Amino acid sequence: MAHPYTRLPARSFWRTAVAEPDPQDIHDLWSPKFPIGHDDPVVTAGSCFARHIGRALLAEGMHWYDAELPPPGLTAAEQDKRGYRRFSFRTGNIYTAAALRQWVAWALDEEKPPEELWGAQGAFLDPYRPTIEPGGFASAEQALAARTVTLGAIRTALTRAHCLVFTLGLTEAWWDTAHGTVLPLCPGTAGGTFDATRHVLRNHTVAEVADDLRAVLDLARSVNSRLRMVLTVSPVPLTATATGRHALVATTHSKSVLRAAAGQLADELDHVDYFPSYEIVTGLPYRAMHYEPNLRTVTPDGVAFVMRHFFAATTGRPLRTGPTVPQPHPTVGAEEQWCDDVILDYYGPGQVPPAR
Repeated sequence: MAHPYTRLPARSFWRTAVAEPDPQDIHDLWSPKFPIGHDDPVVTAGSCFARHIGRALLAEGMHWYDAELPPPGLTAAEQDKRGYRRFSFRTGNIYTAAALRQWVAWALDEEKPPEELWGAQGAFLDPYRPTIEPGGFASAEQALAARTVTLGAIRTALTRAHCLVFTLGLTEAWWDTAHGTVLPLCPGTAGGTFDATRHVLRNHTVAEVADDLRAVLDLARSVNSRLRMVLTVSPVPLTATATGRHALVATTHSKSVLRAAAGQLADELDHVDYFPSYEIVTGLPYRAMHYEPNLRTVTPDGVAFVMRHFFAATTGRPLRTGPTVPQPHPTVGAEEQWCDDVILDYYGPGQVPPAR
């Protein structure tokens, strides 16, 4: 009597699916659960790796929905420096599921954001996106008004989108126990003052990440029942860990938790899918070929390779060769601008922290 393994396709076996093909020819890594049409509004958010997705969608002729357009008169470089056109709204990088839940709850008036700001050399920083305005805002009123605009953009994006693509980046997060809120960076790094009695590190579990993502979906689908979510996990390792573990061990733990939570939700819910950008970059067949020498920054070719897999699956066409989106080679300054947590590297042994 035949057993189930006799009927499995080649993609189900490590030898035929992974070991034997050229790494560039490995295909069928993703079978989308639901279609994403060229005209379907797609909203993107997440860690710094997620900033590539909107640009790639536009280059492919798809409908990347940008709900918070930059003011007129800014150059492309100025727009990027001020956090426009990176994601579908000007939140800056959203590294954790808890932070996404917080932004969505604020945008949909389920919770009220604190009005406390950080002072910095006569300017004001928003603790929940401290790097979004170079040099800070001129006044507290300006900072809070700008946040109100972003919350409105999130609300509009969630109401109109057909699909939300969210890239999970971290499990470690600093919580402000005075307000019960999660911060994108440790106070005292990119702004603010660290208070050990107030600021507490939490390393989120699989259950906590999954619960936060379910809360996001429940809130978002309460205003848009057709919304679907594609989850990804960023292949960018941790810059630093505050857990006391070796950075390699902490990175493996964090990414494993995020991958497990994303996979669990994709298995449970028909309107959630998982796209394997993490595996496409970090998988054994690729032998770190898609990383810069720092083994952290994903190369432009690596980003293009990930997006070719995405579009091959969503369009049904064969996996293409060659770049999908022209990407500038990242410099150290550019990486700092895109990935806020890179600032933590300056606090390592032998480094000089930047002036704030």
